[in-house]
Amino acid sequence: MPTRYQAVRDQLQATPRTWLITGVAGFIGSNLLEALLNLGQRVVGLDNFSTGHQRNLDEVQTSVSDAQWANFHFIEGDIRHLDDCRLAMAFCPAPSEAGRAGTQPGAIPVDFVLHQAALGSVPRSIEDPVTTNSVNISGFLNMLVAARDARVQSFTYAASSSTYGDHPGLPKVEELIGKPLSPYAVTKYVNELYAEVFARVYGFNAIGLRYFNVFGPRQDPNGAYAAVIPKWTAAMIQDQEVFINGDGETSRDFCFVANAVQANLLAATAADSAALNEVYNVAVSGRTTLNTLFQELRSALAGNGVSYAKAPVHRDFRAGDVRHSQADIGKAQRLLGYMPSHEIKEGITQAMPWYVRFMR
Repeated sequence: MPTRYQAVRDQLQATPRTWLITGVAGFIGSNLLEALLNLGQRVVGLDNFSTGHQRNLDEVQTSVSDAQWANFHFIEGDIRHLDDCRLAMAFCPAPSEAGRAGTQPGAIPVDFVLHQAALGSVPRSIEDPVTTNSVNISGFLNMLVAARDARVQSFTYAASSSTYGDHPGLPKVEELIGKPLSPYAVTKYVNELYAEVFARVYGFNAIGLRYFNVFGPRQDPNGAYAAVIPKWTAAMIQDQEVFINGDGETSRDFCFVANAVQANLLAATAADSAALNEVYNVAVSGRTTLNTLFQELRSALAGNGVSYAKAPVHRDFRAGDVRHSQADIGKAQRLLGYMPSHEIKEGITQAMPWYVRFMR
């Protein structure tokens, strides 16, 4: 019997739909774009390149056919500008196409929104809470308003495991959260509150996906706020020191990007009323310490012809970080049909050739 994910992909291929991805030039956004174009979907992408990159879009273009790429319409814009959000709510393939009343002439209205645009990173939010708030809350509200007015079928947004804050329980269950530990965590929780209010007040359909440490190809290794896997991998490839915050026994539920893509498509197309207007953990329900992660990355690099002999350098714990994080994914499995396809070792094995190729 096929999984719900396979059934969704089969249905989309048979009946293509129109999608909007915000943050499309980013890590997760570009992976979503590639998956949807490979399924024959029409995609509008919105990005201001503040953290995304043109190279990610170029890479997607080389991985799909010319006909598939022709189904992509890119808009350079900022979610902090409501007019940009409204503009992105229609696909403009050809003057002969008829659109819904109120859209541009020749536009096809968006069916599903995948809202990935945000200013990530706990340390960045601590250093600059004003900009984090502007992008993650004001920008999020703009997208909700534009999507509501365009009468999209569903709005799936990137939530965050940071919402669990100081709640000590493991594994993390969606209904039990603590106090936020950073401005970033505050913004992602406010997103959930806004989505809930829009559902109650406007009958709007929104689903939040609490990502747990997503990693994979196209994740930027550069900059002060790079995520741990690409940052460490780049350091090893370049034979530089790897820094571990704390004793290395901090643990995380690392989630390969293919799992996040699956969760987005399942959430966007969910039809069961019990599944709608909820938040879901997106992870594999595993726990990997930073010390173990270091060994896994070194081993995977060795399998790709890169040797690294240095020992990691330990330094102080980082402000705003939680000690342990692990997701309970039962709710997503039960209501969305979510079945992670990659554990951490499989994900690292699949991603490592890209890291080596990109970072050398």
